[in-house]
Amino acid sequence: MKPTEIGKAYNQITHLWESNDFDINNGIEQHKRAITFAKGRGNALDIGCGCTGRFIELLLDEGFSPSGIDVSADMLDIARKRHPNINFVQADICEYSLDEKYDFITAWDSIWHIPLAEQRNVLTKIVASLNVGGVFIFSFGGTANEGYHTDSFMGPEVYYSSLGTNSFLQLFIELGCVIRHLEFDQHPELHAYLIVEKA
Repeated sequence: MKPTEIGKAYNQITHLWESNDFDINNGIEQHKRAITFAKGRGNALDIGCGCTGRFIELLLDEGFSPSGIDVSADMLDIARKRHPNINFVQADICEYSLDEKYDFITAWDSIWHIPLAEQRNVLTKIVASLNVGGVFIFSFGGTANEGYHTDSFMGPEVYYSSLGTNSFLQLFIELGCVIRHLEFDQHPELHAYLIVEKA
C-alpha cells in the first residue's frame, strides 16, 4: 500500500483516537525518557502526528518548538483545531523534504506504515535532519527479520513493514548514531521502540 492509501484508511478511523477508550498516555513515558537525552530545545517534529496532539503538548511543555506531519487529511483537521498555532503539514514522509534542522524527532507508530523499500531512505533522511546531539525516537515491529504484512484490525486494511530489530540497529550505527535505548515495551507483543542520538 502507498502512504496515500494509508492516509485514506486513517481518515476512516479518527474516532478511535477521539474515543474516551484511547489511552492518551500511550507513548508519553517513552518520550519523556527520550527527551532526557536531547542536547538542545529547538525545533521538534512529530512524524505521523495524528490528531491527539499529546506529543505536541509534551514537546511544548519541554521548551521545544514543535511541528507535525501526517498523510491523513482528517487527522490533521482535528489536530489543527486542537493546536491552531502549530504548523501541521499534510505530506507523505517518503517524498517530503525535511529542510529544517531538529533537536528532537518522533515517529511513534507511524514509520511502520511506509513501504519496506523506503524504510532505509526515510530513516537516513530523518537522521540527516537532526542537529548534532539531536534525538530520534520511533516505534517499530521488533521482528527478527525484515518483512511486511497487512491487516484489518482497526477496520480498514493497513500496511506494516519492518527492517527487523538488528537491521534497524545496524542502520543507525552506520548513520553515526548512538543507541540510547531499545525496549520491547508491550512484550510479548512485538511492539518495540528505539531512542537514538546523532553523534
